[in-house]
Amino acid sequence: MDRRTFVSTGLAAAALASANTPPSKAAPSREVRIVGVACSPRKGKTTATAIRAALDAAKGVDGRIKVELVDLGGLQIAGSLGGATSADAQQPKDDFDLTVLPKLRDPVPDGLIIGSPSYFRSMSALCKVFLERLAVLRSPKLLLADKPAGVLAVGAYRNGGQELVIEQIQAALLCHEIMVVGGKPGAHQGATLWNAYNDDITKDEFGIESAKKLGIRVAEAAIRLARQ
Repeated sequence: MDRRTFVSTGLAAAALASANTPPSKAAPSREVRIVGVACSPRKGKTTATAIRAALDAAKGVDGRIKVELVDLGGLQIAGSLGGATSADAQQPKDDFDLTVLPKLRDPVPDGLIIGSPSYFRSMSALCKVFLERLAVLRSPKLLLADKPAGVLAVGAYRNGGQELVIEQIQAALLCHEIMVVGGKPGAHQGATLWNAYNDDITKDEFGIESAKKLGIRVAEAAIRLARQ
């Protein structure tokens, strides 16, 4: 093999190797924080347990992921006064300002998982007021924009309106330009759980598995976005 052949062969091999090498993806240099919000008036019950299952699964995706559960049960949160935000004098401060908002703004989480029980095939009143009060994170800029968020719902029946609740919450989140994600096969839209075992939601194996898949999907999206 002469020198010209050697050089051209070497260059071709190098180009082929480069083409077959996947682009490097730098690992996030900081922790990636995912917050789960349980919007049930029943503190520590089925919705909170489902959110915890999703968060535990999310934490297992990567060692840099940190999770936190915000349980709204027992908190006093008023609905929006119509365009008013928590910064306005006309919106009296309550548990949203004192307990919830600091966990969503200082700093803004890298991902969200929101859960609600299904009441008459709709989200809970507590979930609705929580979503209304998130308006404070839309001004002066959209603080939740491009953050991945997944949704789960718990119903008294297997087909008790869970997917309707998920759609309602997702529609509200889109107002923040959030990147709504579903789960994986079996939970494409979000996690659906059935409270058929006297509040022991862990006995709903299908539902808990869908919650875990949702948590994994949110975590994977949060890690990818944190690399950018």
